[in-house]
Amino acid sequence: MRRVATNMPNDDIQYRLRRQEENMANMQSKIASQTKINELRDDPLAAAHAVRYQSYMSRLQRYEDNVQYSQDHLRQVDVYMSSAVDVLQRIRELSVQAANGTYSKSDLQNMATETNELLKELVSISNATGPDGNRIFAGDKAFTEPFRIVEGTIQGGNETMVVNVEYRGAGPGRKAEIGEGVYGDLDMGGGEAFWAEKMQIFGAADGSNWRAGDSGGFFIDGREVTVQPGDTLPAVVAKINDSSAPVKAYIDPVTRGLVLEGTNPHLIKVEDKQGSRTMEELGVIQANSDPSAPNWNPGARVSGGSVFDMVMRLRDAMFRGDQDFIGSQGIGGMDLALGNVETRLANIGGRQERADMAWGRINQQIPNVASYIDRESGLDMATAAMDLANMDFAHNAALQTAAKIIPPTLLDFLK
Repeated sequence: MRRVATNMPNDDIQYRLRRQEENMANMQSKIASQTKINELRDDPLAAAHAVRYQSYMSRLQRYEDNVQYSQDHLRQVDVYMSSAVDVLQRIRELSVQAANGTYSKSDLQNMATETNELLKELVSISNATGPDGNRIFAGDKAFTEPFRIVEGTIQGGNETMVVNVEYRGAGPGRKAEIGEGVYGDLDMGGGEAFWAEKMQIFGAADGSNWRAGDSGGFFIDGREVTVQPGDTLPAVVAKINDSSAPVKAYIDPVTRGLVLEGTNPHLIKVEDKQGSRTMEELGVIQANSDPSAPNWNPGARVSGGSVFDMVMRLRDAMFRGDQDFIGSQGIGGMDLALGNVETRLANIGGRQERADMAWGRINQQIPNVASYIDRESGLDMATAAMDLANMDFAHNAALQTAAKIIPPTLLDFLK
């Protein structure tokens, strides 16, 4: 039997009132936070689902930021590449005028002077800086000037002219993560955007008896090629051709040396892995403290010029008054330069289209995931407000009832 003491009714009422106050406080907290899960024990299964959805939402928001940055960056690249096309088209117009044989040598020199100024503008475009302070065509070496002008004098020129445009080196293009394990190309290095001819590099060493002594490897255009002990030159050629680098390799039948040839116009970059000397031993490169800069072996034969080389050859022919060269190799070189820049510009357009589609896809996913989160952890405010009002009414009724059942006496104040 339950023993009834004098203070038991008071204790029971106090306990029930505290429970009601606790429930009201929890409901007020849920309304304030607008979530029905303040603690995991409120609904463990819904909490687990909500955490997974919130994690995925965080990733989607990161992808959204990456895509937005990609869109802004690619728009900047498109603007500068379009400007480069305009400059090259003007230079080609000058080359056609200079080749028709109706202009005097003085007129050709005036055209050459204008071409030299357009060349400077072209280099300025290639070294452009974006609104974020990064060099647009420098790849992951954001603060490296990709090209540097070397000035001097040339035959027929009456002032200081651009005699060389040195490639300072740009790292591999960055990629932006735009989905789960999905990456979009972000950068276009200067060695891709401003090249005109397919490059060829003929190694200076006879590789007939060459054999790798240790494990190692090298990088071609940022793609790693591994070398195992005992690998011969034919094995290295096969590995290069099997890689994703836009380069094909073969063995020169005369010199028996390694030959690298670009599959499209771009500057081929070759670098040995740290501790390996494969490309150095094959006479392709030499040891260099700056691996980002061209480091060809002095005995290697390198061909394939940049857009700037094509413009300088044309300008020099204008100064010489060599209309035959202008009409053949000069215009031909400009066609190669224009063709590659326009191709790269079209590639940028394709990247922009992909970024726009990724933006649309992500912005469809975000509301869907938000609805999942709301379904698991969201609070129906109308229902919650009604529940809170009911709790408040019940609490007030309990207080009134308790006041009638246990009225205070003088003894309550003497305890």
